Amino acid sequence: MLLRGIGKRYGDGPWVLSGVDLDLTAGEVVAVVGTNGAGKSTLLRLLVGLSRPTVGDIRGRPASIGYVPDRFPPHERMSARAYLIHMGRIRGLRTEPAARRADELIERLALVGGAGTSVRRLSKGNAQKIVLAQALLVPPDLLVLDEPWSGLDTATHTVLAELVAEVGHAGGSVVFTDHREAIAAAYSHRMLRIAGGRVSAHEAVGVTIELRPVGDAPVTLAGHPGVTEVRERQDAVVVLVADEQRDALLRTALAGGWSVLSVRR
Repeated sequence: MLLRGIGKRYGDGPWVLSGVDLDLTAGEVVAVVGTNGAGKSTLLRLLVGLSRPTVGDIRGRPASIGYVPDRFPPHERMSARAYLIHMGRIRGLRTEPAARRADELIERLALVGGAGTSVRRLSKGNAQKIVLAQALLVPPDLLVLDEPWSGLDTATHTVLAELVAEVGHAGGSVVFTDHREAIAAAYSHRMLRIAGGRVSAHEAVGVTIELRPVGDAPVTLAGHPGVTEVRERQDAVVVLVADEQRDALLRTALAGGWSVLSVRR
């Protein structure tokens, strides 16, 4: 999918996006970071076709798209399961396959309250699980997620990361936004930053921490926020972590049976 010379403005207002050139390749997971109001959600709406660019050209948008908006209105009276089956039918699935896929995703995302709970009675975090599920009912060639980790419990963070990786492994492209660089770096292949209406490549500042276990069973650090890689050596472990999560990781390591040998940017 290609974006060339994309600009977006509303009426005579200022340009929200300007001069955006972007290539999305099969199997790639791209994170978009930026401050609130920078234009992240606007870019996502352009990608999925919910908004048209004021200038520029978008080519190669696939037919199968999964979209998770930043807001999901919890006013639906249908149960979570019925809603997902209905959405599956809209996406072209027959009732039985839609029901099987809905049940699989509800179980995997550990929906609190169960499949029979009406959507409008779900908490924010569980409503987020349902909107994630509807985006994945049909394997997407393009999966677009707006702040998908926001409001989810820690266990679901891991499940969502697995689902995103599975879309990429199947050859789909994934684009997600997050205002936290640690999350963006941990779950993407490439990071983009939006600032002043412009989209540019962004490299997160990383820290390498070398640790040595001092107990029999030190805590596992691989799932800690911001950790992008853990390398095991004969007598030590090297952890790569986003700079903003450095102090939190050090506190966890020192309290969890590790001795810190070195820290370097």
